[in-house]
Amino acid sequence: MIRLKTLSNPHLAQTFVDYMATQGVVIELRPSSPTIAELWLKDDNQLAQAEKELDYFLTDPTNKRYSAASWDVGRLDTPLRYSPFPYWKIVREGGGIVTHTVAVLCIAVYLLMLLSGTPAVMEWLAFPEDSSQYMQVWRWFTPALLHFSFAHILFNLVMWWYAGGMVERHLGSKKLLQITLFSALISAYAQSLFSGIYFGGLSGVVYALIGYVWLCGEMKPTLGIKLPRAMMAAIVIWFVIDHFDFLGPVGNAAHFSGLAFGLLLAVWDMQKKRPS
Repeated sequence: MIRLKTLSNPHLAQTFVDYMATQGVVIELRPSSPTIAELWLKDDNQLAQAEKELDYFLTDPTNKRYSAASWDVGRLDTPLRYSPFPYWKIVREGGGIVTHTVAVLCIAVYLLMLLSGTPAVMEWLAFPEDSSQYMQVWRWFTPALLHFSFAHILFNLVMWWYAGGMVERHLGSKKLLQITLFSALISAYAQSLFSGIYFGGLSGVVYALIGYVWLCGEMKPTLGIKLPRAMMAAIVIWFVIDHFDFLGPVGNAAHFSGLAFGLLLAVWDMQKKRPS
């Protein structure tokens, strides 16, 4: 057995191995690292043929005859190892400490509601019912952590990770925390005026982030945050559908006040960033 060549693309090397198998030439593929693969020729007497075919291959590796050969002789026992799609890496790198902390808190509260019952959790985390609870400061913000169905928390956390993570990556944790706390307070207060204390969800904060990211991107594209206009149009349509309660009771006041806050904050921040 003789080493034929070392290639810096293991998957390309596998294609050549498959093609040579159709030519009656056995070549063993030995990956030495995730990016390096060695080609070893089994029969030394076939060296001239293998070198000639390798030269042809390297000049046109995307030729259809090579990919066709892979389909013909492709095996499941290849030495190449394919890494699974890095879901958790994408989630981890998509945000920062604030993004992840809020998501974990929402999930923890949701699980607690499933185990202990919604009334028991709302007794401690719901918006202040009267003046006797005003000094329980956490109540002014914790309604944002309450979710009443899997679809409810899933939608909110996906949009939170998308918009909130974008803000934290480009503008910092302090800015995301500022938007989160103020929008949670404002949207919760607005919703309490219409439905009392029986509401919850991160959607008021999410709408604030959506409005903030979209308008900042429109006013200053170089800032690094933006929301595609088509997505913003879809969100506006969804907002209108929510308003008519086609899908059941929805926190319209929280959504509207959160969106308004996000837009106003974006105008304020972008005016401050303009050069004098």
